[in-house]
Amino acid sequence: MNSFRLPTLQGVYNAKRVIAGYLKPTPLYYSRRLSRMLGCELYLKLENLQPTRAFKVRGGINYMHNMKQNAARKVVITASTGNHAQSIAYAGSVFGIEVKIVMPNGVPQLKIEAIRELGADVIFHGRYYDEAREYAEDLASHEDYTYVHGSNEPLLHEGVGTMHLEVFEEKPEIDVVINPIGGGSGASGACTVYKTLNPRIKVIGVQADGAPAFYRSWKEGTITKTDVTTSAEGLATATAYELPYRVLRGLIDEIVLVSDEDMKRAVKTIFLATGQVAELSGAASTAAAFKLKEHLAGRKVTLLLTGGNIEHDQLASILTKVPSF
Repeated sequence: MNSFRLPTLQGVYNAKRVIAGYLKPTPLYYSRRLSRMLGCELYLKLENLQPTRAFKVRGGINYMHNMKQNAARKVVITASTGNHAQSIAYAGSVFGIEVKIVMPNGVPQLKIEAIRELGADVIFHGRYYDEAREYAEDLASHEDYTYVHGSNEPLLHEGVGTMHLEVFEEKPEIDVVINPIGGGSGASGACTVYKTLNPRIKVIGVQADGAPAFYRSWKEGTITKTDVTTSAEGLATATAYELPYRVLRGLIDEIVLVSDEDMKRAVKTIFLATGQVAELSGAASTAAAFKLKEHLAGRKVTLLLTGGNIEHDQLASILTKVPSF
């Protein structure tokens, strides 16, 4: 494995100071209805209310702030299915740095337009994230761009870890936190924060059963690749990545799989219960909570609503055609 610097709690506190100049803390929202449905004290961390409507903007701001002198001399390039792209594009617009994004074909038009509105160039390549990532790495090598890996960069992990620090500082008595796993930075941030500050807090990760690479890697003890068949683009990764794998393999308490149908039902349930809009990957933690309902009974639980970038026609279809939980 590569010699990555592992994210630290001190790094998360450093990121908190950086991010405070650009982003406000997001609400930790108590839902009476979801609490009643799940038989626990249920809170949603509303990262869909970020300016990019997703949690990853925290990592983008932290990365660009720390790397701005180096990045300002070069074009910054990364690969993403949307939310990481918006985080880097947003941070590029804040710090005046040119950004190029490589995206797989088929990502929601909503995300493409948002990235372009932030001034970044969009390049399409491949069918899913990992094909786009490999192409971005090749471009960075040939064109001497600054490449940002969406999962193997500790500054990103420490930036997104600030959402968990906000949860802990507001509700230190929390028992369980459930966080989706796509690239793994959000769950890595969770373990870095909770397992350092209070190891009794259980951290549960969620993957799509149509992209279970991290789940299988965690179960088998070695980094594994899988096919990708999920329509939850935020979770559509074909492999586990080294840095989050190293952080999570000994710290995360459980990883569960949910189907696309489970996530669609969670999107509708969240909307009906709270009025909040979630994309499929953003609703994955709620889908997992319904799967784990009996294990959560009577506990204080936080679900990370990691993003709300969903096409309006997809949301309309889910609200009219998919049953809620």
